[in-house]
Amino acid sequence: MLKTILIFLIIFSILVVFHEFGHYSVARRSGILVREFSIGFGPKMVSWRRHHTTFTIRWLPVGGYVRMAGAEDDDSAIEPGTSGTVQLNEAGVVTVIDISEESGNLSGIPLQIGKADLIDALTISGNENADPDQPRTYQVDHDALIIEKDGTEVQIAPRDVQFQSASVGRRIMTNFAGPFNNFLLAIVGFMVVAFLQGGVVSNSNAVGTIQSGSVAAKAGLMAGDQITKVNGQTTSDWTALVTAIQKRYGKTTTLTYQRDGATKTTTLTPKTVQDSGSKTKYGQIGITNAIDRSFGAKLKYGFTATWDLGGRILHVLGSFFTGGFSLNKLSGPVGIYNSTAQVVNAGLVNIVYFLAMLSVNLGLVNLVPIPGLDGGKILLNLVEAIRRKPIPVEKEGIITLIGAGFLLVLMVAVTWNDIVRYFIK
Repeated sequence: MLKTILIFLIIFSILVVFHEFGHYSVARRSGILVREFSIGFGPKMVSWRRHHTTFTIRWLPVGGYVRMAGAEDDDSAIEPGTSGTVQLNEAGVVTVIDISEESGNLSGIPLQIGKADLIDALTISGNENADPDQPRTYQVDHDALIIEKDGTEVQIAPRDVQFQSASVGRRIMTNFAGPFNNFLLAIVGFMVVAFLQGGVVSNSNAVGTIQSGSVAAKAGLMAGDQITKVNGQTTSDWTALVTAIQKRYGKTTTLTYQRDGATKTTTLTPKTVQDSGSKTKYGQIGITNAIDRSFGAKLKYGFTATWDLGGRILHVLGSFFTGGFSLNKLSGPVGIYNSTAQVVNAGLVNIVYFLAMLSVNLGLVNLVPIPGLDGGKILLNLVEAIRRKPIPVEKEGIITLIGAGFLLVLMVAVTWNDIVRYFIK
């Protein structure tokens, strides 16, 4: 169980950190200040600063987040009456505002803050040493730092580096960058799977192996034969080949195949197999498809597997509108944990495949146009582009709040449904 929990946390953290790094990297290149990039949640373990961003590792290893200046989840306001200290440079400009619990123990000018405008005017005013007869107003440096309550050191967020100050196009790219990074992670993950397993199952019509004593073996088929026709029906790839054979259960069937440049035929009768669940009958002759072990095939698999899986996920999402809504089509943390438990003992290849599969899921689900998700943010960006003026902050906040509320209710419902499916029934 401990091993499953550890693998689950590692997979979840990798997915979220890669997602958030996409937002971070594009935001920084778009002139948007990323105040903090956190790995994990909860109390801070360690932190460091680079490119105006504070990177933190926190004690609760369940994903991570980025705080972009001016975004809805970034609160840089200092409440009136807050006590702290300010540090000045040689020009008398504030470079550090310390409102942490340890501020009284650090060097600087003690200040009971009355007002702080760290967005436009870049000023801070208050009473020195909490003395009402010593009101002062200081200019604040554009790149000044705030030491927050928990001791985290982040940069202030002036208007020009805030998210809303970037062009609509740059904001769209920033919002899309998270899901895009998940797609990249999936592509790399599937490539790793292909290299670990030594090749890729080919979709060509070439036979890979023949099961001993099978219908195919008795008919004289050999590994490497390319089956081009099934009872006169052309089979250009493995999918078409299998589909054609499955339809011919119990029926005499002529196969046309290529061997060493020569065209040959053989007649056989596919074995009738019945699915234990659906009771559906289908034909089987005992062949498997070939393995492509080329370097190019392994690289290509990263793209084709991501594309194919993405198509299947979109089909499921579309079924909510065409085939009816069902919680059984969704899976939350409990369902993912249960799936993790199944792949943990199946080896490294299956774990990497599972990671890549979840990454595609996370990327596509985040692009669903629901406020609170990246897709919802992109939709609001597009509305703004069409209107050619920003959506009022109050209305955007209400829309986002409604979306977040919907997602919370949906998450609770999905989690409960997973608990019932996997642990109660």
